[in-house]
Amino acid sequence: MARDDVDELPGPSVFTALGLRAEADPVPPGLHVVATPIGNLRDITLRALSTLAAADAVVAEDTRVTRTLLAHYGISTPLVAYHEHNAAVVRPHLLARLAGGAALALVSDAGTPLVSDPGYRLVAEALEAGVPVTSVPGPSAVLAALVVAGLPTDRFYFEGFLPPKSAARRARLAELAAIPSTLVFFESPRRLAEALADIAAVLGPRAGVVARELTKLFETTRRGPLDRLAAEFAAEPPPKGEIVVLVGPPEEGPPIADEEIDKRLATALENLSVKDAAAAVSAETGAPRRKVYARALTLAGAKR
Repeated sequence: MARDDVDELPGPSVFTALGLRAEADPVPPGLHVVATPIGNLRDITLRALSTLAAADAVVAEDTRVTRTLLAHYGISTPLVAYHEHNAAVVRPHLLARLAGGAALALVSDAGTPLVSDPGYRLVAEALEAGVPVTSVPGPSAVLAALVVAGLPTDRFYFEGFLPPKSAARRARLAELAAIPSTLVFFESPRRLAEALADIAAVLGPRAGVVARELTKLFETTRRGPLDRLAAEFAAEPPPKGEIVVLVGPPEEGPPIADEEIDKRLATALENLSVKDAAAAVSAETGAPRRKVYARALTLAGAKR
């Protein structure tokens, strides 16, 4: 029989690592959540490369970013764009493919998917539909920053991005102030100085860390009291790159005096409403919110 009369079967899925060509192991149908490097392309696992190569498609937040990664490792799997602007339209099509037995690899621009990206809705609806969801773990900016910060790691709270406006940001920080853990935030370079100033104002003189461009060529980690970090970044041009801000947990101490509560309330009332000021000072000091709110009402009334 002539070769032209035979349908060619697809060849094995392959990838290239360390200059060697490798054949990818087949992956079962379902949604595979794959962590990718946060900067250094070498920080990817062999399992992740094999999954990306063997999947029917790679579902990416930004196909331009992911295409660079795939090209670096010689992977030719088709890409599908899935981000906050098209998620409502694309998600039903992805779920239909999964229901039909496809193996899809979900990635974010960098790091572990579902951390500050729209992937969680796809995972939730896939699970509701009975689709297997598998984690292919790897890099995470949260953990990469935490392990070099020098702050307590036994408990930490990841907040993600704080509100962009100062009043809302301070109100949210007031709600976080009493959490007895290291706090972890993502922040925009252009808002960093203002955000640090608000964090210092609400959380007080705690230890802080600003980690920038983790795993990349110009990686920097700056440590110090929050007020000093805020002043330093306010005096400099906005930094470039991805930024993680970490804040140490509150220090335990004796009950705070009423005079100190009033002093803090007076400062908080300069920028916050009575309700938000009371919440902030209550979180900072551990004093009962009802008591602090009553004193805030008294102070606010005395100013009129």
